[in-house]
Amino acid sequence: MSENKQPECNIGLTGHVDHGKTTLVAALSGVWAARHSEELKRGITIKLGYADTTFRKCPECPPPECYTTKEICPIHNVKTIFLRKVSFVDAPGHESLMATMLSGAALMDGAILVIAANEECPQPQTREHLVALEITGIKNIVIVQNKIDAVDKQKALENYKQILSFIKGTIAENAPIIPVSALYGANIDYLIQTLEEKIKTPYRDPTKPARVYIARSFDVNKPGAFPKDLKGGVIGGSLIQGRLRIGDELEIRPGMKIEQGGKTYYEPIYTYVASLMAGGQIFEEVGPGGLVGIGTYLDPSITKADSLVGNIAGKPGTLPPVQNEITIEYFLLERAVGTKDLQKVEQIKVRENLMLVIGPAVTLGVVTSIRKNEAQLLLKRPLCAEPGMRIAISRLISNRWRLIGYGFIQ
Repeated sequence: MSENKQPECNIGLTGHVDHGKTTLVAALSGVWAARHSEELKRGITIKLGYADTTFRKCPECPPPECYTTKEICPIHNVKTIFLRKVSFVDAPGHESLMATMLSGAALMDGAILVIAANEECPQPQTREHLVALEITGIKNIVIVQNKIDAVDKQKALENYKQILSFIKGTIAENAPIIPVSALYGANIDYLIQTLEEKIKTPYRDPTKPARVYIARSFDVNKPGAFPKDLKGGVIGGSLIQGRLRIGDELEIRPGMKIEQGGKTYYEPIYTYVASLMAGGQIFEEVGPGGLVGIGTYLDPSITKADSLVGNIAGKPGTLPPVQNEITIEYFLLERAVGTKDLQKVEQIKVRENLMLVIGPAVTLGVVTSIRKNEAQLLLKRPLCAEPGMRIAISRLISNRWRLIGYGFIQ
């Protein structure tokens, strides 16, 4: 199997703040996914972090010791066998950043739920993230019991029993639980084996028109660069269907915010693919799977500071319509997850503000009418969305957005 391939699967890292998600990504990939200056200062993940790695297997070591990310086996000094490349999406665990986690879930093919062995289980965002995975339709889950180096055997076993009790009756009830020390790289081989067995690469249709969920956008030019050296804006995300080639035309929706004559509206943006990068390699053409960086001919001021996050890109004329108002069928949870007292969820009310996460996009919607379990909402920021798309619904409770349910666009 060729090693010059792009990553083919997105694996999410979810869980409570400071349970070791970013450290686990580093243990699996060698990349510290928190790169933002404020993240490094505060020691938490704020934006979605990304890292790619290659899973490999030593032909001479027995399982699970044979599973590795190293090209040469340190025990037998032989070249390891290429299995596949994957991308990790490191979601923030802090309660105030739940919208970022939910939008990141739109890119995930499966997820690792990280639970620290040195804290009671479940913590508020452990519970919230598990419900978020269920709401967004992610079924392939592996649980990592991290920080086993910080507790003794008895404490680790007590925590393991708490995890079993917590996941009973949930989407993760039968998920494998792997004890790990991400800090010291202990049991990473067993974790790789489990990820290979549990989170398979899903089938995606490469014959459909290309469609990209945009999760990052930025300006790669350094301050003071000469005009002749300037590069166009870059968008990053996941190609969920179709194929992209250098030279392809792209439409980006909803697009650019325009304020004119006291009115605000959005206009689609058109550009061409200038370059493609995936897994640290440059490609002429990419297919679905993994995370991809797309160089464009856009003015970098349009893409800087994640200004296009939540947009969808694809072949012109093939994207879903831009909607300022939507009708949804909704289903409420019994309790608002993330709240310490698991507050009872009240019915949605007319004129209430709700936070909606649809695919990679986050917006606020004002409820204009309700009928049974259907609601009509006027959106503060328009969405590029089509019927059947899944929605995560949050309500402002005690100054925090809390998950209260899910729904589908009608």
